[in-house]
Amino acid sequence: MDTHGGGARVPVTAAGCPRIMDRVSDSDRDGLFGALFGRGGVGVSDRDWLEAMLDTEAALARALERAGLAAAGSGGMVTAAARASQFDAAEIGRDAVRTGNPVPALVRALSGALPEGAREAVHRGATSQDIIDTAAMLLARNAIGVIDGDLAAAAGHAARLARAHTTTLMAGRTLLQQAVPVTFGLVAAGWLTAIGEARSELRRIRTTRLAVQFGGAAGTLASLGADGPAVAALLAEELGLAEPALPWHTDRLRILQLAAGLAGVCAALGKVARDVTLLAQTELGEVTEGRGEPGQGGSSAMPQKRNPVASVLVLGCARRAPGLLATMAAATEHELQRAAGAWHAEWEPLTDLLRITGSAASWSAVLLAGLQIDAVRMRAALDASGGLPMAEHVTAVLAPALGRLTAHDLVAAAADRAARQDTGLAAALLADPDSAAALSAAGIGAADLAAATDPGSYLGACSEFVRRALAAHDSGEWQPAEEGAPSGD
Repeated sequence: MDTHGGGARVPVTAAGCPRIMDRVSDSDRDGLFGALFGRGGVGVSDRDWLEAMLDTEAALARALERAGLAAAGSGGMVTAAARASQFDAAEIGRDAVRTGNPVPALVRALSGALPEGAREAVHRGATSQDIIDTAAMLLARNAIGVIDGDLAAAAGHAARLARAHTTTLMAGRTLLQQAVPVTFGLVAAGWLTAIGEARSELRRIRTTRLAVQFGGAAGTLASLGADGPAVAALLAEELGLAEPALPWHTDRLRILQLAAGLAGVCAALGKVARDVTLLAQTELGEVTEGRGEPGQGGSSAMPQKRNPVASVLVLGCARRAPGLLATMAAATEHELQRAAGAWHAEWEPLTDLLRITGSAASWSAVLLAGLQIDAVRMRAALDASGGLPMAEHVTAVLAPALGRLTAHDLVAAAADRAARQDTGLAAALLADPDSAAALSAAGIGAADLAAATDPGSYLGACSEFVRRALAAHDSGEWQPAEEGAPSGD
């Protein structure tokens, strides 16, 4: 099983936009929804699970041989036989109903493929949970490597957008209404920061929280006697996973932290996609997804439509993550030494979380690579508001002369008139005799109001915040040190 992390380069069309049908996992390509929600290189198909379980059994056989508990050469024979292509996952699944999990059937099938002298090295000292939990760790490690590659690509595109649009003015919006001006660079820097932090947490989990599971029937390794801990250490070494202080059969914090890290990635990517869908609305048109394929964004009924497909699919993945995380959290209560049902409840939600997080990350790299920014429409939306987003600034300018409360009330009344009369804020202030008189007495004229209602004059720390986000990205602040020896705790 390939344990190499990292994502592949995203292929592009002649127009420079990412192709939307590439990089779908072979195992997930088939099926009605596979290309939508199984995009990317994360492998969590039945065959991937089978291969991870076989890799665990093979590593255990090698560990037993190294510990002197299996015949010389048996580890190599088990490893040679433990190939997923040689086993029928469907048949093993059908046999799983007898025991409540697929491992006993797999052990019988693997043993049957071996000469008699090597069979004693199969599954010795282990219980079914050891194999499935360790397989889950292997799948997670591989998946995180792929997801990390796509997140790195997405972060790179967000950084490019932040850098290119540090001073591109647009309306800030709170509660979906125009607030004060911001820059698109700040928006992209926010995306960059969230992606970077989610990526950092997932890499931390991959480096420090993925551990081998090997405890035997009740977490004591009694069947291996005094050799149990040594075999556990060798198994961890064979698989390149952390060796925990003791088996974690009923301590599911590792699994929950993994699930939470995946959900965190979905949350960060969902934020990006939601912003894009809002800013891409026809009435705004401030951003547009790139056209990666002819007909991308089309509708079955409306020929004119250009839907933000990549964003919609990221959201389709991200919306599922909280429910899956909740299921994983609910399944953390494992009674006594081995759980009845709670462990079993983890397998499919974790599989789904790995798959949809991988798909969301892959789609996000495509989305941000091709995102087109319309700075003219962004500025037009600000100008169309007649200076109303600058009401806070105008109040601050008037406050030294008029007093803060008086200035606030005067500007609030003028803003109300401007909205009702469809005029600008400055014009509404000057047109009203009472406010005009107050302004004149304070020595504030039309030129002062024009300056105060200029969106570019009220950006606060936008540029500094963009600079900080880019500095953190460029310095690798969100990229934990490369993995050395895995840590168990």
